[in-house]
Amino acid sequence: MKETRRSIEELGFPSTDCHHLPASTKRFPDGAQYRVEIPSVEGPKSFKAVTEACKEYGVEVHRISQGSGIMLLTDDELEEMAEIGRKEKLEVSLFVGPRGSWDITAMQRASAGQVTGLRVEGMDQLVYAVEDIKRACKAGIRSILVADEGLLWLVNEFKKKGELPEDLLVKISVQMAHSNPVSIRLMEKHGAGTYNVPTDLTLGRLAAIRQAVDIPLDIYVEVPDDIGGFIRHYEIPEIIRVAAPVYIKFGLRNAPNIYPSGTHLEETSIKLSKERVRRAKLGLDLITRYNPELVASKKGTTEGLAIPREMDKAVL
Repeated sequence: MKETRRSIEELGFPSTDCHHLPASTKRFPDGAQYRVEIPSVEGPKSFKAVTEACKEYGVEVHRISQGSGIMLLTDDELEEMAEIGRKEKLEVSLFVGPRGSWDITAMQRASAGQVTGLRVEGMDQLVYAVEDIKRACKAGIRSILVADEGLLWLVNEFKKKGELPEDLLVKISVQMAHSNPVSIRLMEKHGAGTYNVPTDLTLGRLAAIRQAVDIPLDIYVEVPDDIGGFIRHYEIPEIIRVAAPVYIKFGLRNAPNIYPSGTHLEETSIKLSKERVRRAKLGLDLITRYNPELVASKKGTTEGLAIPREMDKAVL
């Protein structure tokens, strides 16, 4: 085993999980250790609810993300999401629409096949996915959310060809599920801009990943029930210390899965979005109370954030 560990170290990886929890020396471009993400913001009205709740609770958010998919937003809704992001100087990350769970496949509904649900199935679906991304980019969106390695690679190649914007940020979904430093470094090499790690990784495993990769890690500190249901609020300072730069994500326990969302679920989506901001207030208060030395990006920071552009400047 010692020889194996030595060979792994020679390849540039930690040879064990970092149980000693070394502090990360890596940072966001502005020098900050952490930023805040509110996930599952499914449309403009929910986005507005987030911005209003941020003012109410005094919470500074840096990124919102959406799960239902670009394809389920109208052109007007896409443009409005981009406009709110520009106005508030927030990154807007939208999920690429076509995926296994929206398709006619039966495997992802079987108990052993659920892992296939976020995969992009077949070449036609890859084409649909790229078209989805192009449409978002034309509306000014600069951040997309993917859960398929092939799509990640293809997007990176399209960026090289000039067929997608060079500054398009690719955020990796928690449901891609790679859990070790080697796998996540591979995603970084293929164009991942930030990586949402699985929700149940220990501090030692998070620290080992941070030793091997440079891109920001996205980490749920409150986890939706269908991906674990953990509430890790008291671990937030240590997560930041060992995994910086990190987006701390506030999902929500005891909340319905509303994907794919729409006007029929709009009131529910709005209420859930507001409560996620309140949960962020609770988590951030813990940092203020116990570890005020940890550094967050200031409100309005633009460095390293894929803030939407003006629509007329985003035509490919």
